[in-house]
Amino acid sequence: MSVRNLVTHIEEAILSLLLLAMTLLVFAEVIARFGFNAGIHWAQEVTLLLSAWFVLFGASYGVKVGAHIGVDVFVKKLPAGMHRGVTLIAVALCLFYCGLFLYGSWVYLAKMKMIGIELEDLPIPKWTVMTILVIGFVLLIIRFLQLGWKVLKGEADGFHFADEAKESMEIARELKESDEEARK
Repeated sequence: MSVRNLVTHIEEAILSLLLLAMTLLVFAEVIARFGFNAGIHWAQEVTLLLSAWFVLFGASYGVKVGAHIGVDVFVKKLPAGMHRGVTLIAVALCLFYCGLFLYGSWVYLAKMKMIGIELEDLPIPKWTVMTILVIGFVLLIIRFLQLGWKVLKGEADGFHFADEAKESMEIARELKESDEEARK
């Protein structure tokens, strides 16, 4: 197994575990609340933190696999050289944006550590669980740098967005074909 495949498997495992943990925690809270008229007092806060980890960690994975949606009809109509230039400008703007948030996250975490604030429902320092801010934006910066490098080398022509219309049409075609086969 290559390093790239290992990293992908680790990313997918982390995202799966975060989603599973959120689902099980919400399920347990619902059962406790409606089945036993009790609750897990820390469940809401932990679910919120898990969802923040899922979103911020998943954003970089989304860039990697092209799972984000975007409006790129204009850019696709541009000549190849101009398309490449616009893509590099977009990557630079994304890097700038992530850099601003990374800096802000770092300052925020430093203040949280200095003040020593704990989570509302658990005796855990808030800064430790909020490190996903820094981790998430570092991962996004890495992904955008990788994309920019691929565009510069000519290995990629731009962002790869999820094409929901194309996917919907593919699903419709598959359903039509399966209906036709079922009628035979």
